[in-house]
Amino acid sequence: MERELTTLVESILRAGAKVRELVKVGFDVQTKSDRSPVTAVDHEVDRILHEMQEREFPLDGWLSEESPDNPVRLTSRRVWIVDPIDGTKALVNRIPEFCISVALIERGAPVVAAILNPSTDELFTAVRGCGLFLNGTRVTPSPAYDINPAILVNAWESRIGRWSTLAETSRCRPMHSIANALALVASGRIQAALTIEPLNEWDLAAGVLLVEESGGSVTDADGKPFVFNQPTPRFRGAIAAADKNLHATLQAHAGRAGSTSDREQAVP
Repeated sequence: MERELTTLVESILRAGAKVRELVKVGFDVQTKSDRSPVTAVDHEVDRILHEMQEREFPLDGWLSEESPDNPVRLTSRRVWIVDPIDGTKALVNRIPEFCISVALIERGAPVVAAILNPSTDELFTAVRGCGLFLNGTRVTPSPAYDINPAILVNAWESRIGRWSTLAETSRCRPMHSIANALALVASGRIQAALTIEPLNEWDLAAGVLLVEESGGSVTDADGKPFVFNQPTPRFRGAIAAADKNLHATLQAHAGRAGSTSDREQAVP
């Protein structure tokens, strides 16, 4: 996978430079049908990365938040899954947590991944079985368990108090990008990330490999492993933790929160 990683790194760094240029000069913001924002930055990054795939790996499939979904990907052995900007709201509000997230999927599992934070110029990369790297240097997170862990949680869930019980024993902070959150968990800067809200494959594909290559544990909110390139590319939440015991604790919290949410939705 050396060629794939090298090509990806070159392209994502070029996309990151374009992001910084557009942030400096300004960019248009529009609203999609689901009421989420999309910017000229998203589209430009998507273009740069899609051109890379079409030029260098034309037989591979493609799945991106900002490209029409082509069902041909479902018959492809390898698929590039891309979020041009994960955390577009953070980008619009100039919160330096938005990221470019790219993964190469083979038979449902990520085998090459890169997450770039253009604001901090930090590039996290991984190839399956080869460990986690930050700007080309291997990262070896500490395995120590924190009795008062720092956990990134979905900002909306935080506002409605979904994790109020968890906050009694943990330092819960709102996340503005799940890709950024997973990179921080992988690198050991944050102990965990948690949400039971729906997520798309492009939100998670790269971050899942980063966490796994750092020795951490990552599943959906029900504790199931992720299998990518599905007909409906969507999952129920994500739980990522540097420590398996912490992961189990968060899964228990997610189960209780999920049951409460189901009951609340059932009330007329």
